[in-house]
Amino acid sequence: MPIDWLLSKKYAKEIAEKIDSIATPSNLILPGSESIYKESEETTHYSIIDKFGNTVSTTTTINSSYGSKVIVEGAGFFLNNEMDDFSSKPGVPNQFGLVGSEANKIEPGKRMLSSMSPTIILKDEKPFMVIGSPGGSTISTIVLQVILNVIDFDMNIQQAINAPHIHHQWLPDRIDFEEFGLSEDVKNNLLAKGHILGKERSLGRCEGILVDQKNKIYFGATDPRGFGAAIGY
Repeated sequence: MPIDWLLSKKYAKEIAEKIDSIATPSNLILPGSESIYKESEETTHYSIIDKFGNTVSTTTTINSSYGSKVIVEGAGFFLNNEMDDFSSKPGVPNQFGLVGSEANKIEPGKRMLSSMSPTIILKDEKPFMVIGSPGGSTISTIVLQVILNVIDFDMNIQQAINAPHIHHQWLPDRIDFEEFGLSEDVKNNLLAKGHILGKERSLGRCEGILVDQKNKIYFGATDPRGFGAAIGY
């Protein structure tokens, strides 16, 4: 619980400024500050490299709020509910509105579909880039865009992560985008070609490392969209 925030003068001022001469509809009363404590998509990514060059890229999730709502006794963490990433009924949306096919239906010996994309890129057989992100079905798109920003557009790791993202979902068939992600002429051309534009929203929270093997320098970058950190040692 964000106790310090709830008891802060800033939060009190934010609530006070919402008081008007007429009653506020209940559906507009939300917990905390949406901009600061919006509930996450329940996925975490971390990228690590040590002085010996040992490299780790890990994405982990409990899927939705509180996962399966079962806590491991004595350990204090929730088990996930990744079973929802199967298609319980092919063609029917899951809790995130995503539609799966026959190939993703629940069957013995199978693993459910996942978009998690923890990535390590090597250059001359040595670590060059460590990257990953939360973001549900948008993860693979976001991670690819950051990689392309570095390799094809010569951005440093922080610029590559900061750059606006776009995501084209298969089903539901739409293109979501971030602020400044699509110019107005691009939007109009996409609409003219029959594309469906989704909503402007934040996409992903990448955590990345870029390695300069020649000078033995590690460049760490955290995504300003989230609450991570880039820490050296």
